Amino acid sequence: MSRIFNFSAGPAVLPVEVLEEAQCDLVDYRGSGMSIMEMSHRGGVYDAVHQEARANLRELLNLPDDFEVLLLQGGASMQFATIPMNYLGHGQTADYVNSGAWGAAAIKQARLVGNVNVCADCEKDIPARVPLQSELKQTPGAAYFHYTTNETISGAQWKTVPKTDAPLVADMSSDILSRPMDLAPFSLAYAGAQKNLGPSGVTVVLVRKSFAERASKAVPAIFRHPTHIEAQSLYNTPPCFGVYMLMLVTRWVKRVGLERLFRQNADKAALLYQAVDASGFYRGTAAEACRSDMNVTFRLPTAELESEFCSAAKKAGLDGLKGYRTMGGIRASIYNAFPVEGVRALVHFMGEFERTHG
Repeated sequence: MSRIFNFSAGPAVLPVEVLEEAQCDLVDYRGSGMSIMEMSHRGGVYDAVHQEARANLRELLNLPDDFEVLLLQGGASMQFATIPMNYLGHGQTADYVNSGAWGAAAIKQARLVGNVNVCADCEKDIPARVPLQSELKQTPGAAYFHYTTNETISGAQWKTVPKTDAPLVADMSSDILSRPMDLAPFSLAYAGAQKNLGPSGVTVVLVRKSFAERASKAVPAIFRHPTHIEAQSLYNTPPCFGVYMLMLVTRWVKRVGLERLFRQNADKAALLYQAVDASGFYRGTAAEACRSDMNVTFRLPTAELESEFCSAAKKAGLDGLKGYRTMGGIRASIYNAFPVEGVRALVHFMGEFERTHG
């Protein structure tokens, strides 16, 4: 078996031991005579997987008792629409932070539903950043306050939780379980699985029951959070294989430990940022105070060199480094499962590429 170092932003690298366990279970899950992808989602074998995945998330995130763990479909992009459909009522205003492409995407969908106040907008700022608390122009009595904890494209990450009197809602797709986080201030948090939780296809929604009680009854059942709370995320057929993988990945996180993963993530990012900062050839694109531990972004002197850099890196077994199409540059995504050896290999490659092209 020959595996490369995969810097893809998502779907992203998974722990090898998780992939190997899934490989063993693929045809015959624990002596059931069926794959997890073939069995009924109403049966006891799958239900044990489903409930463990939810319980593991609850334990790892130390969720308060009044939170529900939902395992849904549609990605974070569906939640961009579902959240305002549920919680942005007629005559109300929701506060949104636009700190990058994904914050902007959430705003676009919310505006189709109701009134949105963009309480801070730094999407176009160079270097990329998130706003200061003092920059947040909040609406008194807002329906909720929404922000994106880590902007995957620009590489800007919130290091603290913003303060608000409104119910706090966050898209945590690209840094959930990458660091300890107190969910007590939040009313709702959500994340696509394909960064730190598993393969694409599962969306985790963590919602406070008292907040979910506000959900509009005029929304079709499939889009209402209370529907899925009542059905324990089994209202319709769930993405069974994705939930199984989520169970395995959260088991792996429990074995490694969240604090240890956080230290590893910070150390991996520091290695890359040190290589960028020590160079006159590479230039970081995120403000130092907001640099992401998950998505390290930088530029080379020209777009042509960036293209050559990506091509040469791929030949060296370092793939997925091309920046997002609207951003350009280089993006190294180094989620929980990404090995430190891969970061060291990239740092070495960067040094050699600068030596030969600088």
